[in-house]
This record gives sequence, C-alpha cells and structure tokens, in this order.
Amino acid sequence: MSDLRRLFSYFGKYRRDLVFAFLLVAIETSFELFIPVMMADLVDYGVMQRDIGYMVEKGVQMGFCAILALITGLLYARFAARAAYGWSAEIREAEYRRLQTFSFADIDRFETSSLVTRLTSDATVLQNAVNGGLRPLVRSPILLILGIVLSFSLDPELALIFVVLAPVLAIILFLILRRVAPMYSLLQKAIDKLNSAVEENVRAIRTVKAFVREDYEECHFNEANSNQRNIGIETNKFAMLNMPSFQLVMYTAIIMIMWFGGERMLASDLEVGALTGILSYVMNILNSLMMISNVFMLLTRSLASAHRVAEVLDTIPSLQERADAADEIRDGSIDFSHVSFRYSGSAGEYTLSDITFRIESGMTVGILGGTGSGKTTLVQLIPRLYDASSGVVSVGGRDVREYTLEGLRRHIGIVLQKNMLFSGSIRENMRWGGPSAADDEIWAALKIAAADDFVRSFPGGLDYDLGQGGVNVSGGQKQRLSIARALLTEPKILIFDDSLSAVDTATEHRIMKGLSAIKGVTKIFIAERISSVINADMIIVLDDGRIESIGDNETLMKTSRVYREIYEAQLKGGRDATSPVHG
Repeated sequence: MSDLRRLFSYFGKYRRDLVFAFLLVAIETSFELFIPVMMADLVDYGVMQRDIGYMVEKGVQMGFCAILALITGLLYARFAARAAYGWSAEIREAEYRRLQTFSFADIDRFETSSLVTRLTSDATVLQNAVNGGLRPLVRSPILLILGIVLSFSLDPELALIFVVLAPVLAIILFLILRRVAPMYSLLQKAIDKLNSAVEENVRAIRTVKAFVREDYEECHFNEANSNQRNIGIETNKFAMLNMPSFQLVMYTAIIMIMWFGGERMLASDLEVGALTGILSYVMNILNSLMMISNVFMLLTRSLASAHRVAEVLDTIPSLQERADAADEIRDGSIDFSHVSFRYSGSAGEYTLSDITFRIESGMTVGILGGTGSGKTTLVQLIPRLYDASSGVVSVGGRDVREYTLEGLRRHIGIVLQKNMLFSGSIRENMRWGGPSAADDEIWAALKIAAADDFVRSFPGGLDYDLGQGGVNVSGGQKQRLSIARALLTEPKILIFDDSLSAVDTATEHRIMKGLSAIKGVTKIFIAERISSVINADMIIVLDDGRIESIGDNETLMKTSRVYREIYEAQLKGGRDATSPVHG
C-alpha cells in the first residue's frame, strides 16, 4: 500500500481533475438515492389515492433527479479519464526518466522485457484502477450508508434482513480476495516472460531463420503464452466467484423481503410503496458491497503493479556524481591503476584483474586478446559505463568519478561492433553526434569514415531514410556511418570496439589513414585483425582478464607469446597461403 500511496504523488496537475471527479460522482449518487423515496411516495400517495397531480409532480421530480444524475455522471467520466490517463502518463515518464539514469549494471538487474512491461502493462493496470475504481470507490460508501439509513427509516424490520446477510457476503468476498491477491503478481511475471519471448525472437529473427529454428521459437512462445493464459484463467476463475456470491446473497435477500413483506402486506401492516422502496435500497446496499469487492479486486492487482513500478523508481543509480564534479576534460590521457572489475558482487571471478597502464593524450593504442579476455569490458570503464570494482580509472589526470557523466561521455566517442542507427535520415543520425553540425561537417566526417561515396549514391544523399535500426544499409555501411557519427562529437578520446570487422582491408586502410590525420585525439582500437593495430603507438595484449604484455609491434614480437601467435596466424600464415606452390 505504501508503494501505491507514493505513486499518488504523481497526480500533480491532475489532482484537481481527481477532486472534481470525486465530487461529481458523490453528487450523482445522491440524486440517485432520492429516487426510491420519491417512488415510494408516488405509489403510496399518488397511485393508491389516484392523485394524478401528485403523480405528475413526483414523476417530474424523479425525472429531474435522473437528468442531473446523468449530467454529473458524464462530467465525472470526463474528469476521471483525464486524471487516470494523466496519472499513468506521469508514471511512465517518471519510469523512463529513471531508466535513462541507469548504468549498465542497473539495467542488468532487470530484464528488458520486464522493463517494457513495467512501463506499459503495469502503468495501464494503475490507470484502469483509477478509471474503473474511482466511481465505485465513491459511490459504494454513499450507497451503503444512506441506503441503510433510508431503508431503516422506511421499515426497520425488513431492513434487518440486510444486517443478517451482508456479513455473509463480506466473508465470502474476503476469502476470494485473499486467494486472488498473490496470483496477480504471478500474472504480471508471466506477462514479462511472454514479452521476453517476443522481444528475443524479433531481435534475433535473422539468426532464427538462418538456423531454421522457427518451430523451436514457436514452441518457446507457445509455452510462455500458455503459461500466461493458464495463470490468467486460474486468477479469473477465483476473481469471478464474487459475481455468483453477490447474486446468491442478493436473490436470497429479495426472496426473504418479498416473503416477510408479503405477509405483512396481507396483514395490512405494510404499504406497497414502502416494500418497493425497501427492495430498491436493499438492492443498492448489496450492489454497493459488490462494487466495493470490485474495487478491492482492482486495488489488489494495482498493488502488485505499483510495487513493480516502485522498484524501478526506487532503484538508486549505481553511478553517482559528486556535488563538485567537473564538466570538462583537460586532455585525452588515460590511466588505469591496479584496476579490477567484475559484473556483480556474486560473480566468482574478476573479468579484469590488476590492470595498470598509461596512455598519453593523442596516442593511437591497440587492444588485442582472445575472446573473453576482457577487451570490451576494459574500454567500458573509460566512459564510466561501469565503475571499477577496485583501483582507479583516470581520464585527463582525474578519476573518472570526479566528472559529471554527461561531461565525461561528451568528450569520449565510442563506435561499437554492433552499431545502432535510428529511424530517420542519415543527416538526423549524424546529428546524434553533433546536434548543430552543418552539412559540410557531416560530409567531412563521412569522408574520413569512407562513407561519403555510398551516401552520395543513395537517393537524396543525406536525406536518405535509414529505416528502423538502419535496416536499409549493410553491416559495413552501418559501421562506417557510426564512425562518422562518433567523429562529429569532436571527442578527445575515440574508442573503436572491433568496429572495422565488417569492412574489407582496402576500406579499412582508407579509414585508418583518415583517422591518423586527426591530431590531438587519443584513439583506441579493439581489433581481431592485427593489421588494424600493427602501426599503433602502443598495443595492449590481454589474456584472461590480465595484461599479458604492452609495447609496440617490434617490442611485442620479441616479448609476447600471445602477440606472436596472433601475428603468425594472421599475417605470416596469410603470406604463406598466398605464395606460389612449387611442385
């Protein structure tokens, strides 16, 4: 409940709409409750005494109350919708803002599918709780209290039937709610798994089709879908018991009122209008209890969703900025001092262990190593995508934790192996790097990245639409566009995470030549091909998360076993393979 109370603070500017909705539904309910009293008078004094004038008068009064109830009901619907949809929009926005502050480690705590569900399905559950629960939440207590008072004013003896039956209904509803409450959390988790199955399949659709695994993926989806269906059926099976329980008590009450009321009418001890009014009020009272049970159903489900939303909002980002954090980087120098890193405290081994080196500003550095040696992890510590578990990572002579995240990352350009382009034109994608970049600057960056030729060949040039995720360009083109985008950030440090893997050697040579002309920028290349780093000022060789050796090509050929093995496998082996065969 504390989670739900906390989320109420996000009503903000919609709080006034919520208050108006409360008032309007209270007024509407009051008008409705006067109608049975008027109806009782109409029957007892108008119909029984054949007083046409009195009947018309009461009929007009009842019609006036009904019209007022209709008008206030329509106004309520408008204000309630604004409050509910506005509230859910504010919650989604708050979740999304918090998500933007998450580090990679924070995001790793939640599955992508779960975050999507919390931003969509869980927020919608909360929205529906207000939109569908506000009306009965207000009407039910009014109907219950005034209904009891007015029914006792008409006939206390018949009203006692309600006093006997109401606790029975309350006990039944309590038992149903206690059974259903924990099942709503399971239902939302099942939706997480269903979203995960869909998201994973769509993201990896090329791999699925390449390995002809459509049937396997369909079975995986059907399993998640069936699980969500079964939990939903089981939950609703118990939740729907409140309707037959209500009908059982309601019809029992009607039968008993008609039975005892009929006997008293035959004995001339009860007027027809009073019996009609009692029936109306008892129906209202029982209906109010039914609405209260529905409110509790909505509340029970919304509590589960509120807790899931609050988990996102309450997550304190693991990367915190100091109050006196600097916003500017002096230069592109990088220092690692006895740095170790593991992705979580529960991880048994460190991904990186005791890493120490220094890169001078403006140097070109290569990082080599086998798969799983920690190359990508190492460079992710530089822009503080993760924090080192121990040791110090410094940029520009200062600990990276002494900079603002925005300031640090603004001066570091990263080109990933799996690059992400966005829907829109090439120009719009390039301006992710330089928001105010002119076309001449964009073309200059594209030229360095060896992307200008194919961009000019596209219809519209810079206005060419890349499609969602850059589906309209090849992998190599996507890498070159990503390099150009990073250059437009005008960084002091450029990191290339195996980002030349999809281009041919001639294009790679052209790109490396263009990059070498950029002075004063520290360039770090993670590469699988030794040709990409052979001319670097410094090469760092990693082996199983540790530095195996550091030096230039000539030094490493003498001192590094790992480097020699890579060199001989790629370069010497390549020359042997292309030499003529003598026979």
